[in-house]
Amino acid sequence: MEIFKKTLMYLVLGVSINGGPKACSLLNLPQAPSFHHEYSSMSCTIEIVDDVHAAIDHIHKHGSAHTDCIVTEDMEAANIFLRLVDSAAVFHNASTRFSDGFRFGLGAEVGISTSRIHARGPVGVEGLLTTRWIARGSGQVVDNDKGVVYTHKDLTQQA
Repeated sequence: MEIFKKTLMYLVLGVSINGGPKACSLLNLPQAPSFHHEYSSMSCTIEIVDDVHAAIDHIHKHGSAHTDCIVTEDMEAANIFLRLVDSAAVFHNASTRFSDGFRFGLGAEVGISTSRIHARGPVGVEGLLTTRWIARGSGQVVDNDKGVVYTHKDLTQQA
C-alpha cells in the first residue's frame, strides 16, 4: 500500500505523524490529540477514508475552512476535491504552507480569517465577496525561501 511508503518517508524526514482511528489501526501510529488540533511544528494528523467524497465529508466536519490539500495522481479525484472542498485555499499536490498573504501577492499578512464574511458597517458589493484560492502543484514545498522574489499575476478563472 502506497500510504505505508509515504508515511515511512515522512517519519524518516522528521515529521511527527498522528493518526485517526483507522490510520492508527492500519499504520500503528500514535492517536491524534484531536482532529481539531492545530500543530505549530512539523507534525500532522492523517486518517484513512474510503474515497474522495469521504475525505471531503471528513474535512467539512473537522476542518477550519482555511486551507486544505489533496495529494494524489488521480486527476478525477483531485478535480472533485478542488471543486467541492469549501475552504478559502484548496491545493492539489502542493504544501498547505503556501497559504500565505505575501505568497498570494497581497503584501504582508496582517491577519487570518476563517469566517465566510467579515464586513461591518455600510457594505458595497465588493465587501460581500470573498476569494477562494486554488493551486495545482507537483510536490512543491515551502523551504528556505530567503531571497526568493514572489510575483503575482492575474490568471483567467477556469470553471
